Amino acid sequence: MDTVPPAVDLVLGASACCLACVFTNPLEVVKTRLQLQGELQARGTYPRPYRGFVASVAAVARADGLWGLQKGLAAGLLYQGLMNGVRFYCYSLACQTGLSQQPGGTVVAGAIAGALGAFVGSPAYLVKTQLQAQTVAAMAVGHQHHHQSVLGALETIWQQQGPSGLWRGVGGAVPRVMVGSAAQLATFASAKAWVQEQQWLPEDSWLVALAGGMISSVAVVAVMTPFDVASTRLYNQPVDGAGRGQLYEGLTDCLVKIWRQEGPLALYKGLGPAYLRLGPHTILSMLFWDELRKLARRAQHQGT
Repeated sequence: MDTVPPAVDLVLGASACCLACVFTNPLEVVKTRLQLQGELQARGTYPRPYRGFVASVAAVARADGLWGLQKGLAAGLLYQGLMNGVRFYCYSLACQTGLSQQPGGTVVAGAIAGALGAFVGSPAYLVKTQLQAQTVAAMAVGHQHHHQSVLGALETIWQQQGPSGLWRGVGGAVPRVMVGSAAQLATFASAKAWVQEQQWLPEDSWLVALAGGMISSVAVVAVMTPFDVASTRLYNQPVDGAGRGQLYEGLTDCLVKIWRQEGPLALYKGLGPAYLRLGPHTILSMLFWDELRKLARRAQHQGT
């Protein structure tokens, strides 16, 4: 990839992913509800208010109104801006130092950048998950936190659990974004280069970035979904007076309990909406990022 300053990549990456978030947030709401449905219950022993993607979209709209499909959007935008700003900044730094040119370098750079971004954005993701899970009692799945706003949620968590409460669940978020970021950045870079080598499309066409994003989305969903399910559960679980989770002790405990009590396929709950969300989000964010980088490079050349 051509070089732009890391600070520019920070702005471009955050902006691109926020734009993508506006379009894909309804899918995130549906995915969150499906991942929380039947929590730690054997298959067939619990009611299923959400069944499949289309029916789940309709169920959310009936229960919460059409605007309910954009629940948690403000927190989602905050998360995307924080997480991806840091992620793209760190990845750009790694590229400038030559790490991405080493064998496996793009994977390592993507994983490290993703881990740092996930840590910074964790409080926003915590609030986003809890807001998106909230609904009327008849359609509720998972624990209900009854937040009124993003700022209200952050204030409540700070007052009840202290600053560390804002980072509760980060142990699941960091591995989730590490594997997803590594897969996304590594496969996008290599897929885009491969498409350019085939010369099927004009080298500067946005379709090249679109093709790279489509390939990346498959890899991201395949490796990320089990961590995504666990991360949703860790963020949304109730806590005791000391701020400790009442259902899971951490990522490993969560994965084991899901496997034992719900079966291995439960680790892929919400896979359809996860792909429909992650696929377009990956494609749109990488496409927006790539096009914005082109504009930034042109501006640089014109200024020299």
